[in-house]
Amino acid sequence: MPNEDNWQGDVLRDLRAGSPAQGAQQGPGAQQPAQPSAQGPAGAPGSGVPPQAPGTPGPAAPQPGPAQGHVPQGHVPQPAPGHGYPQGQFPPQSAPPGAQGVRTPDSRPAVDKNLAGAVRGPRRGEPFAARAVRAIRRTVSSSASREVAEATRAAELLQQPVTTGRQIAVTSIRGGAGKSTIAALLGTTYAHYRQDPVLFVEADPALGSLPIRLGAETLRWTTGDVADIVEPQMSLLDITGYLVQLRDNAWLLPGSQGQIGAMLDLRSYERAMVALRRYFGVTVVDCETLPAEVARVALSASQARVLTTPATLDGVASTYAVLQWMQGLPPHVIAGTVVVLTEQAPHPGIDLAEAVRTLQATGAGVHVLPYDRHLAAGGPIRTELLAHSTRQTATRLAAEVFQLSQKRH
Repeated sequence: MPNEDNWQGDVLRDLRAGSPAQGAQQGPGAQQPAQPSAQGPAGAPGSGVPPQAPGTPGPAAPQPGPAQGHVPQGHVPQPAPGHGYPQGQFPPQSAPPGAQGVRTPDSRPAVDKNLAGAVRGPRRGEPFAARAVRAIRRTVSSSASREVAEATRAAELLQQPVTTGRQIAVTSIRGGAGKSTIAALLGTTYAHYRQDPVLFVEADPALGSLPIRLGAETLRWTTGDVADIVEPQMSLLDITGYLVQLRDNAWLLPGSQGQIGAMLDLRSYERAMVALRRYFGVTVVDCETLPAEVARVALSASQARVLTTPATLDGVASTYAVLQWMQGLPPHVIAGTVVVLTEQAPHPGIDLAEAVRTLQATGAGVHVLPYDRHLAAGGPIRTELLAHSTRQTATRLAAEVFQLSQKRH
């Protein structure tokens, strides 16, 4: 169980515990600790943050703060072999600690195998012509140096140490607004920049798309299952036995197994969050749409909130009404809220600049996520295929939301 005064150091030591380097000589196949890419945001395929254009230096290595323990600079701890069970798989005849006497659910694929033939290869977020034009502009203007400066500022914000885990809730007024997409982009950005582990919690059991967006292959334990099993004395390695292991030291707790009729009541959600979030530097919660009860509780318990809406007239109008209602709540609520307008077509039918100004007048932050062909396909997000403008927006958004979360204790 983490020490309250130095919980990050305990978590990092937990992740390193059981490593082959401790008391045993590493063989040729021993797992080596992953090292952060020298390219920073321009990471290789599968990195947890949007890549930058060639020649852009990565962020400086994070400096361990007082709450992070004695961790070698630049070291990204990895779970010990045999723990975490990638993609939710457990060894035969075994189950995670604490599950004795509890029925172990069957593992199910995140996408039904009958749909395998319908899946096409991923597309790049922007056409070749757009990428070529941008490359030419970079060579004849000062935009490259401005991008480097902006990336450096974002990295400094994203790498700030935390004394207690930050919880960020993502929700929307209605389905199809890009809620799970934004949650996935935020969490993968944090997982890339930060040393401490990141947790995705799907608090939306109604066939949510977060596992697909994160590239999870199979699902087993859900938020409702874990609420009745996890105990305070468990270590991080015990906890991760119930989670789906992702890349870059990130973990997922699904809301369902892709089945209709899954339930998540308020009591189960609260028990799961109290037990889990203490182990993770940042927890991103993909909530139900408002005004669902769990979503309202998640928003009130979070240090920062993200409200997604399609960049349409009805989407902006509904969101504006919600923000006006928030103005009647304590000031920190709307001050800690960021709206993301998601373009779902190449040319939205509204004046985005005017929509942004109107929403910002309520006191909330506002970002526009531009249309991206890769995101529009609805499959696993591969950050190296995102459009350049999408990568920039995702990094700026993650930095602003994290900074807001640091203002609330």
